[in-house]
Amino acid sequence: MTLTVSESVTLDLATPTTFEIRPRYEGSNICTWIGFKHVNYLVEEAVLNHLRRSGLLPGTVYETYGLCTDIVDIDTRILHAFHIDDVAVAEVKPHRKAKDGEILLAVTLHVQRETLLKAVTSTVRVQLRLDPRGGGEKPAPAALAPYAVDTLHATPAWKVEAPRVDLGADDLTKELTAGRNAFAWKFRIPYWYCHFTERIQMSGYLRLMEEAKDQLVASRGVSIKTLLDEQNWIPVVPHSRITILDEARMEEDLYVVITVENVFKGFTYDSRMDTYVVRDGELLHTATGQITHGYAVIENRADWSLVPFDDRMNAALEGKQA
Repeated sequence: MTLTVSESVTLDLATPTTFEIRPRYEGSNICTWIGFKHVNYLVEEAVLNHLRRSGLLPGTVYETYGLCTDIVDIDTRILHAFHIDDVAVAEVKPHRKAKDGEILLAVTLHVQRETLLKAVTSTVRVQLRLDPRGGGEKPAPAALAPYAVDTLHATPAWKVEAPRVDLGADDLTKELTAGRNAFAWKFRIPYWYCHFTERIQMSGYLRLMEEAKDQLVASRGVSIKTLLDEQNWIPVVPHSRITILDEARMEEDLYVVITVENVFKGFTYDSRMDTYVVRDGELLHTATGQITHGYAVIENRADWSLVPFDDRMNAALEGKQA
């Protein structure tokens, strides 16, 4: 479907696009492997490239119509690891479950080995958030109106309920983790986690999800450095998902909670990340996400293999500090 945005620009989201991109050097944290956060950054860049080629340029639609291009849901599975010198070949097309009036995209990243392998699959939802700041922008044209929202929000894949807590408690992080196999901390949202002036963006939540893992295992005596030094183990991520439920703003205190949900056959475990702000005397759930972790032993500078959890790791996942 081709939609007219203006006399000189048309919007065609239905035509698949392909794009080549390399991982950012920053993502090569362990040996030359690229972490899940930067794999998601590749997905994000592929989506933005698709939108631009389709006629929806994020900078132009913001400056002209006050519409902010936001990823509000990203669900990514990693099938093969990327290395720093790899070139990702991305294909983006409308998702088969996309409905009228929504931008729901299917992203596939390929990587060249002996053959061209499907390395990553991802489903991404995009919304155009109307920004009242700035003033003077033209009204959004009818072609973009179906995708425009006043507040960012998406429907999560699982049931979410904000816990009942005493907002007057001295330590809200303890309230949020009481009776749960969880860890929480308070995080003041800095401007560099935000975009379009004041709202935390998806990449900010990806950073927090990565930090949540780090803080959880460190609090239980099995920090990433500890397992690296003592067992040559590193964490690996085959799946992650984050959904924005509401908006969190610059300089608000964001309460980040990571909860261990289940362990699968002693090789991987699922944990859930939830974030909250206290606004107008109420606890507001701003995002939810899930991530699957395993551990691999470094065999050499180019290879690793998945290992089963030992007694120490199982105890930590059960909430017992070493």
